[in-house]
Amino acid sequence: MLTHVSISLGKSLMSEQQPPPTTQDVDEFTASFTAEQQRELAKKITAFLSDYGYLSDSFIIEFFTENLWQTLPSAWQAVLQNLSYLQTADLLLDASPGDRRYPSVWPLSLLTFRATAHALAFPRGSRPQRGRATGSGKPDEFLKNHSQSSLLGHIFRKHVKPKKQHEIRKLGVLVKQLCDQTGCRKVVDVGSGQGHLTRFLSFGLGLSVTAIEADHTLAAMASRYDAELLWVLEKENRKKGCSFQLPEEHCVPRHIAGWVNPKASWEAFIKQLKDADHVIEGPQSWSGPSKKRRSDVTQNSKPGGFSLNPNMADGEQILSEGSCCSDIQSVSVMNPEECCDFVLTGLHACGDLSATLLRHFVSCPRVRGITSVACCYMKITTKENPAPPGLISPPTQPTPSSELSPFEFGYPMSSWVRGLHGHQLSYKAREGACHAVEDYVRRLREESQLLKTHCYRAILETFIREARPDLRRAGIQTIKKAHLLAFTEYARLGLPRVGLPSDLPLDQERVEAMLKQQNMVVVYFSLSLLLAPVVETLVLLDRMIYLEENGVKSQLIPLFNPNFSPRNFVLVALKPSR
Repeated sequence: MLTHVSISLGKSLMSEQQPPPTTQDVDEFTASFTAEQQRELAKKITAFLSDYGYLSDSFIIEFFTENLWQTLPSAWQAVLQNLSYLQTADLLLDASPGDRRYPSVWPLSLLTFRATAHALAFPRGSRPQRGRATGSGKPDEFLKNHSQSSLLGHIFRKHVKPKKQHEIRKLGVLVKQLCDQTGCRKVVDVGSGQGHLTRFLSFGLGLSVTAIEADHTLAAMASRYDAELLWVLEKENRKKGCSFQLPEEHCVPRHIAGWVNPKASWEAFIKQLKDADHVIEGPQSWSGPSKKRRSDVTQNSKPGGFSLNPNMADGEQILSEGSCCSDIQSVSVMNPEECCDFVLTGLHACGDLSATLLRHFVSCPRVRGITSVACCYMKITTKENPAPPGLISPPTQPTPSSELSPFEFGYPMSSWVRGLHGHQLSYKAREGACHAVEDYVRRLREESQLLKTHCYRAILETFIREARPDLRRAGIQTIKKAHLLAFTEYARLGLPRVGLPSDLPLDQERVEAMLKQQNMVVVYFSLSLLLAPVVETLVLLDRMIYLEENGVKSQLIPLFNPNFSPRNFVLVALKPSR
């Protein structure tokens, strides 16, 4: 059984050979601050958000209908109403230290609000020596080609978007380092999608991977992409004349199409991995597809990535020799008595899925480590909102009641945060925490015309409410190139989407008066956006405290470039050695 691709083949995929990544010290993954400091920070955040919930809970499309500007302290209104876009970016949203020139004397309460919001949020910057292209926000790996990472071999970046290339490159090596520290060779990738991270972990880093994805179509695509990658490897082998034996069938990742039930016990999760009803079969032959079969494979190809050590400069290219994994099918023998230890990972696991994986990590004795990258906080269940919009419906065949555990909401997870006054987070606050702050700052500094769409939608909401008082925040979906349209044309396209005539009479004087408040709309939205990182910090901090309450230390690492990947935090934890 072959577990490594030859170095000569590897050279054909990289511009030059570099030393393989080294394992970091275990201290890299210890808690960055004490349990007491974590609890104290959570207490401060809940108190702060309780005072300014009217901002985090507000909908900018109701700026005029709810008279949101008047909800601000009058002293704030006076100094903020004439801010330019550039001043809004520099004086409110920019967290970097330095002297600031204020156009007027700001009230102490506003200065305190701004400083406290930045102080309470986890720093979102990447690690030292992070690369970014001047003016673009992209890492250095995309300087030569904006769509292709210079640190990935061509077989791994084909059809993979730049953002995803960056993410799988960074997270993959972090997972490998966690596997090295825990002594695990097996990984379970939950919410694996088209299998980009899975392929990197297995073919790029030599790990044994089982991937589980709720969407059967995506799971099937992932298996087809595996086949294409292997075919390309064989082609490279023939071209270079390398002595390279293609991996046997059981070396490829194992893809499972299945829904991970947040109400199910960890035993049921292990059983699901072992006895999956829908396992996507991999290719039966590695002799290479014929010309006729090749078109069937390549038309949907989206492979994953080589990687570099996240602590090294982005310019330091690192070659991994482990391109094929060993005996992946042994992961299928997963039950509490027989299964091997493994590491859990989830790249942007949506809603409650991240919380579910953390609970399985804590409860299951076979899960030795976890890397969790969360997203879609608005889809997290809470006591106040147990069925938020967008929540994935369970499959037609529910999990047997004997395999269910007492249901726990996605937030809060920790007993400490659950006991804090004002810990509740509304759907709107959690939705706001998903916004890309860095991207909005860039738009402000560029004085982008896209910013006018806030005002357009808020004006339209005014006329919709007057015509149909029962319609509140009705969805009109995105109107293409709305920022290039006059408001009357925007309204003509938007009104029919909520069942109103396109020629609904509009008071032009009122429209013009509201359009003049466009900067105020942007300023108000920026105030609410300033709270977004604080809300995200509380959600992630709650998970760190939950792990601490269960005897596991963790660390939150801003692994990705936030200008490139807004949800850039990875929660890393490993259990003490047995």
